[in-house]
Amino acid sequence: MLIEHRQSLERRIGLGVPRGWWPNAASLKGIEAAGFRWTQVFAPGVEMLANPRHCIRHSTALRRALETTELSCVLHAPPGLRLGSAMHDRAFEGLLEYAHQIGSRHVVYHALDFARRGEEAADEERSLRRLAGVAETLRAAILVENLCPRQPGPPNLCHDPLSLRHLVRRIGSPACAMLFDLGHANVVAGVMRVELMALLEPVLGHVGAFHVHDNFGARLDGEGGATHDPLRLDLHLAPGSGSLPWESVRPALLAHPAPLLLEVHPAHRPQPATLHDIAVSVIGGREAPDQEMAPDAVSARTTVPSASR
Repeated sequence: MLIEHRQSLERRIGLGVPRGWWPNAASLKGIEAAGFRWTQVFAPGVEMLANPRHCIRHSTALRRALETTELSCVLHAPPGLRLGSAMHDRAFEGLLEYAHQIGSRHVVYHALDFARRGEEAADEERSLRRLAGVAETLRAAILVENLCPRQPGPPNLCHDPLSLRHLVRRIGSPACAMLFDLGHANVVAGVMRVELMALLEPVLGHVGAFHVHDNFGARLDGEGGATHDPLRLDLHLAPGSGSLPWESVRPALLAHPAPLLLEVHPAHRPQPATLHDIAVSVIGGREAPDQEMAPDAVSARTTVPSASR
């Protein structure tokens, strides 16, 4: 049974390419060689997605890089994309076409990133409902992600996974599901003073993918010490490096079929092969490799090309 779980887990684990880093063939081959079966890449900005010529040029280059591997790919929308206006709706149409061009069937979007419900949220929902129909035609899935405050502050609607589950239910399309971000939920659970499973369990049936990373929750008592920015909550550490309760979430993760995409900040990121072993160990419930033996952030950055900004 443990071997079956491990084999299933290894088929589902992916490593994301950080935003701003170009996923060329060498870096993608490195991710695949480390044992990952999935990767996540970020789409270009709103203006580029809204321009068919730029969109095709960019997606064609990425498709050629991906074709050198057998990696399955998740496409993440640019964080500045917000449905509800003509420009951004057009960009989202470009995003779906971009996903189709690179062979991706998963598009991640930050929905309900508002302090409260109002006309902006209503406009976004109307656009999302229409575009879910487009995604159905392309046999793609739009995954709405739960977020968290980066620093202590008031909550937004998207911080509560239940708000996103209600949105998915209202859209009522097989092409609309959730991306459950474990690290973000760990922060929100700390803010709300509830167990992380209280946020995960009610939405599991609507989850199409997971983001995997660690942090010290709400850091109400200064957890994390002087090693990290004292006000930063969303740290994106390697699994097992923070306070996320892996023991409690492990059974749900192992029983779920969705891909598990690591989003580890470059400053906290060991070599891909080491990170793969850490993830399989922590999620799978075995003793993790000693992370202090992993290369530091400077050497880790040499495994992926520098940011193309």
